[in-house]
Amino acid sequence: MEGTRWIVQSDCPDQQSSGATIRRGLDMASADQSRTVRFGLFEVDLRADELRKNGVKIKLQEQPFRVLAILLRHAGDVVTREELRQELWPADTFVDFDHSLNAAVKRLRDALDDSAENPRFIETLPRHGYRFITTREPETIQPKTAGLLRRWGLLLAGAAMLVVLVLFGLDVGGLRTKVLLRTDPQPRIRSIAVLPLMNLSRDSDQESFADGMTEELIGELSRIGSLKVISRTSVMQYKGEKKKSLPQIGRELDVDAVVEGSVLRSGNRVRIAAHMIYAPTDQNLMTETYEGDLQDVLKLQQEVAESITQQVRLKLTPEQKLRLQQAREVNAEAYQAYLTAVSLDRTRQQEIKKSQIYLAKAIQLDPGFAPAYVENAWNYIILGQLRWLSPRDAFEPARQALRKGLELDAENCRAHFQLAWLGWRYEWEWENAEREFRYAVALCPNDALIHYQHAFYAGWNGREAEALAEAEQARELNPLADVSRGTALVNYQLRDYSAVTKAGRQCVAADPNSWIAHFLLGVGLEGSGKQREAIPEYQKAVELSQGNSDSVAALGHAYAVIGNRAEAQRIIREWQRQSETSYVSPYMIATVYAGLGEKSKAFEYLEKAYQERSSDLPYFLKADLRMDSLRSDRRFQDLMYRMNFPKHTQP
Repeated sequence: MEGTRWIVQSDCPDQQSSGATIRRGLDMASADQSRTVRFGLFEVDLRADELRKNGVKIKLQEQPFRVLAILLRHAGDVVTREELRQELWPADTFVDFDHSLNAAVKRLRDALDDSAENPRFIETLPRHGYRFITTREPETIQPKTAGLLRRWGLLLAGAAMLVVLVLFGLDVGGLRTKVLLRTDPQPRIRSIAVLPLMNLSRDSDQESFADGMTEELIGELSRIGSLKVISRTSVMQYKGEKKKSLPQIGRELDVDAVVEGSVLRSGNRVRIAAHMIYAPTDQNLMTETYEGDLQDVLKLQQEVAESITQQVRLKLTPEQKLRLQQAREVNAEAYQAYLTAVSLDRTRQQEIKKSQIYLAKAIQLDPGFAPAYVENAWNYIILGQLRWLSPRDAFEPARQALRKGLELDAENCRAHFQLAWLGWRYEWEWENAEREFRYAVALCPNDALIHYQHAFYAGWNGREAEALAEAEQARELNPLADVSRGTALVNYQLRDYSAVTKAGRQCVAADPNSWIAHFLLGVGLEGSGKQREAIPEYQKAVELSQGNSDSVAALGHAYAVIGNRAEAQRIIREWQRQSETSYVSPYMIATVYAGLGEKSKAFEYLEKAYQERSSDLPYFLKADLRMDSLRSDRRFQDLMYRMNFPKHTQP
């Protein structure tokens, strides 16, 4: 019967007697260390300490081989971690036992092409031990063991008969056994949501710690491509939610399983409790608790992630397995500073400055902590992207921080994503940008932000189908976010102003107080030839953003086009005054001059933007409707040539 599992449970304390007999038989069969043992495609020569596959020797270090030999001697039975420690690492041996054993088993599995999630040979019993499993006893190829093998076969036959009798409810020798027939298959989990971990500490300052732990756990799981993991943006909307059941939340997020839990920090100790349910039926799949020192918090996070992957029976790549098993210690105070930094609202300049202070502290306390460098780089990128710093003052420090972060962790997907952004918007290295975007997506296939940014880049490159597919992938990972904004930005690069208008109206309806929603609607209307209708949207964007230069420049250009030159010139004068004390993008000034028809002034500021490597230039120049009056000019064509845009992005 497909999908049916037989589970035999016994009330009798002597139920293991048959198993003990079988175990002794195996021990005797394995006592002769000269024999060769065969299983599957593999042979183990216990005398020569060699592992061969199809007759070809496989390199295997001493400790993994000794683990294999012990498991073979006790094939079918559990060998506890303590038993392995006593035999491999005596009491007077100074070694990190847990790490050494885990590493040895991992190397052994790699050699056997085995998997912890779907084992063919080595089964893990979490925090207990290991068992060598196979469809039949490991086969010896020495004649002198044939008699022992026949006795082993008889024992197996007897054991099988016992199971048959038990399954039919018979009382065998007074052995009381419960038989459970499970006809419900293990639910298949393809998608999951990790809800905000509850802060059990009485200290409200630990909220950022709990939120940060949630984000880090999501980040660990997001690296697994075979599992869809909902983004932090969507799950954080359930923080403090008590009225909705987990099945209801599962339906709203469109996931198979939901993980909820708590985190308690007391001094330098941390305890994480995790509970996972199968959302459609409210079936409990996992309830576990993890506890350790704060310096080992990264290991705890990876233990939780590994337990989840084992529970949902994911097939991990060797690289994913290694990533889950590698975790360094981190300075407790540095980690707290890091979590505080990433929990701040970094759309506000003052919050970014606070974040930088906390990250500087984290780096000072723990110079080897890669995520602190990567998040610091992201702060600088935001400051440059929002024009709160000049390109050089923002993007050079970002590049340096990323270089250091990648020296410490070469597979940090956020670092590669940020390198892609810099390659596109600052360095103008289009092939490098494309390569880094794709690598970042491959490393973290569940990161909605990376998919969104790759969608914008693909749209900028003229790859419409790929851009829309990436935007849809981001929407699936962030189902509660307003995706119309991303759709509008993709269609802006494609100059589909009807689609931009439609998405802009959806943005405004979803959040009337979002400045960028009104800005996008204004762009769509202006691109559709409705400049006068666009102006009120731009004015609202200026008001809500408190003077963001995107909205101010759009308003200034629209004023110029409809003939309100005085207002357009006033905006330019105000920018020129501001430039004496803070950075003002020369590209934005150029757009207003273009609207006024003052081409020489427009090209003067475009050249300034080129010289400072403005991030606005590569992003806007190709698709910007405000540049349309300049495109036929030789100076514009020369600028495009010097920037060496990809051919398919030419306007």
